[in-house]
Amino acid sequence: MHLAIFFVEIKSKNFIPKSLLIYKNDKLVLCKTFAIIKIRLALPSPMASTVESDDMAGNTQGAKTLYDKLWDDHLVSQRDDGSSLIYIDRHLLHEVTSPQAFEGLQLADRKPWRLSANIATPDHNVPTSKKERAQGIAGIEDDTSRIQVQTLDDNCKTFDIVEFGINDIRQGIAHVVGPEQGLTLPGMTVVCGDSHTATHGAFGCLAHGIGTSEVEHVLATQCLVQKKMKNMLVRVDGTLGKGVTSKDVVLAIIGKIGTAGGTGHAIEFGGQVFRDMSIEGRMTVCNMAIEAGARVGMVAVDDKTIEYVKNRPYAPKDEQWDQAVAYWNTLHSDDDAHFDTVVVLQGEEIEPQVSWGTSPEMVIPVSKAVPTLEQAKDDVQRNDWTRAYQYMGLTAGQALEDIQLDRVFIGSCTNSRIEDIRAAAEVVKGRKVASSIKQAMIVPGSGLVKQQAEQEGLDQIFLEAGFEWREPGCSMCLAMNADKLQPGEHCASTSNRNFEGRQGNGGRTHLVSPAMAAAAAIAGHFVDVRSF
Repeated sequence: MHLAIFFVEIKSKNFIPKSLLIYKNDKLVLCKTFAIIKIRLALPSPMASTVESDDMAGNTQGAKTLYDKLWDDHLVSQRDDGSSLIYIDRHLLHEVTSPQAFEGLQLADRKPWRLSANIATPDHNVPTSKKERAQGIAGIEDDTSRIQVQTLDDNCKTFDIVEFGINDIRQGIAHVVGPEQGLTLPGMTVVCGDSHTATHGAFGCLAHGIGTSEVEHVLATQCLVQKKMKNMLVRVDGTLGKGVTSKDVVLAIIGKIGTAGGTGHAIEFGGQVFRDMSIEGRMTVCNMAIEAGARVGMVAVDDKTIEYVKNRPYAPKDEQWDQAVAYWNTLHSDDDAHFDTVVVLQGEEIEPQVSWGTSPEMVIPVSKAVPTLEQAKDDVQRNDWTRAYQYMGLTAGQALEDIQLDRVFIGSCTNSRIEDIRAAAEVVKGRKVASSIKQAMIVPGSGLVKQQAEQEGLDQIFLEAGFEWREPGCSMCLAMNADKLQPGEHCASTSNRNFEGRQGNGGRTHLVSPAMAAAAAIAGHFVDVRSF
């Protein structure tokens, strides 16, 4: 595998992103990084431009959006064709998209340039049953999954990368672990070989998923080739009603703009609803920016952001903390910043949402019925809906409450944090899972989330109700581990995608909030949690 060749002669070798100026121990490493880009990436391209560091492209004058600021702070250099070299502050690794990247490093006799920027944890393929988990990697039944987890473990040892392994209390879903550990800090560029990396944008970060070849590129150079996106503001004004959560907000947004609505844009989520929202809630919304068509979703830094980060294991301390906060407080869009696209929703109009079809944009309030073909906007949508009816086993005009559920899954990088588990427990307490439900499972997003929930007694609430209390991992979000749907089964899921086969061949996924999923488990079908 060959790394992409992208080189611009950098005359200022002291370029350091503002987000990392506080890390004195890394300063020398960062300065050296740019001096060796030529060596890392091979010979300079004859089409490359020579750009002084003070003249780097971006919205360098006038009012800036949050995205503009983050872009400019990390811009190493750019070409005349618009492609740019961006410095990456944090790189999260997991078992699925990293093996080929590490192999590429070995074949080229390269090493990760900045070890402290890289953190790994297995999540996609790990078993969540207690019995299998107790056996560690050996307990993974599927050969491919076991090999991938073992390979990550081996590669981290070989390259001396910190890993939260399968039996480490800190192990979990990468997008839960990063913020939990303070690895995700405001103002950072964060990448991971996973499309839901936008989750970290909740901290005022420029975060997005990358492919395997880009994983190798970041490991080798700590930089990434990018083209700047357009700016989009999604503003939700007002306040949310009882029983309406961050998951309902993002599903409502996707229902309004569609899964292509954010294509080519970096979305900033703003307005009173997001200012009122918890950090966990903001992570849920940013997590699903990709389902709205955008690689990037973000929320401006405020006091909630800073308070969440404070005292996390990898957060700066003492004098460095004060320096960091001073920078973080600048991470918001200027009042008169320009957005290429603006979308506005009213919080009071958002209801609890349920997806009915095979795309996140096929979503409606729980009070509505499955739409009819007469409601489709064009022939393309009519065809999509017709296929969705057939796959999901639904009929046009069918009430959501008439959909009989088989399984309930509360977990995933979208909704597996302590706030999510508390919300579900509040609904479940003192009740029992319906006899018609084959399986209802709670999968915490990390070992530490699981530990905290158990300390609060939440696990007992679920166990007494008939739920399964699982070990952390991606679980039933995707059919890459032992937790899968059977053909034809309907699942109320707090995950992020309801594509055909996403949770198992022939499985039928309905996206909902943790509270809505919990209520559905008790009733055996969808109900409006506001009256539950």
